[in-house]
Amino acid sequence: MNPQDDATDFLPFHRDELAAQAIARQGPKGARLRPFMPDQHREFFAGLSYLFAAIADEQGWPVASVLAGAPGFVQSPDPVTLRIAALPGTDDPAAAGLAIGREVGLLGLDLTNRRRNRANGRLETVDAGGLTVRVAQSFGNCAQYIQTRQPTAMARTPAPIEAFEGLDEAARALVAAADTFFVASRSRPEVGRDGGLDMSHRGGRPGFVGVEGDTLSIPDFRGNRFFNTLGNLLGEPRAGLLFIDFASGDLLQLQGRVAIDWTPGGAGPAGTERLWRVEVEHGWRRRAAFPFSWTFGDYAPTTLRTGAW
Repeated sequence: MNPQDDATDFLPFHRDELAAQAIARQGPKGARLRPFMPDQHREFFAGLSYLFAAIADEQGWPVASVLAGAPGFVQSPDPVTLRIAALPGTDDPAAAGLAIGREVGLLGLDLTNRRRNRANGRLETVDAGGLTVRVAQSFGNCAQYIQTRQPTAMARTPAPIEAFEGLDEAARALVAAADTFFVASRSRPEVGRDGGLDMSHRGGRPGFVGVEGDTLSIPDFRGNRFFNTLGNLLGEPRAGLLFIDFASGDLLQLQGRVAIDWTPGGAGPAGTERLWRVEVEHGWRRRAAFPFSWTFGDYAPTTLRTGAW
């Protein structure tokens, strides 16, 4: 056991997460948010070849992005530090938010085995070799709704970034076919030190995200009951979304404002407990930006119990 791993070191949920749990009438069972990373989390991050990140841009909007490198590009020299030997590309909308002292949310997810861990904190250094994050929150997540995929690293030639307002037809098509996406959220300033940026995964059957015009309708299935994302969105409705075309390596990054329907009354795909609707305002398409090819494995058992629009 880590010598720091004592019950007094477990962190509380912030006030908006607690409010979301109260509204949903659900709370976590045995939740453990730590102010440091246990050794198994540190070893897990060090084995990854990609890392999902939430960074706030200069206007305070969360941006959802992903960093990549050879296994070992993430290292943990001590239980509260992650050194990441990668930077967002200069065309990545997340790049503008890189500055010492800024908040960052990290999600380590191994798509080959559905394991995932989160680490949130602040940027301690930003240099030509990458980023150093001082971790303030560390916690694991369940393996629900994660589709397995096997990556193979490959060189790709990224095309110039495409920026647009709302959603264009190509973006709608990618979203409508997706079985996976990632969401960046942040707590409102009044929450204080208990909050921060957060990066989370969402999954379902292809078509589980509804698309109509510039609005996305996203079912919230039964999960770990932490309500990190929805708690953040209660106080700060701006969100960043990341969709991946696993065949082409294209990345679709979106920003929009969220409204949560806590009692959808049967609306949405099978398994829907809540709905959140995103009015998309900004989008970026980065073609061939994710340097892997992917072989699909299988759907999570929990995914197979849900439906699509």
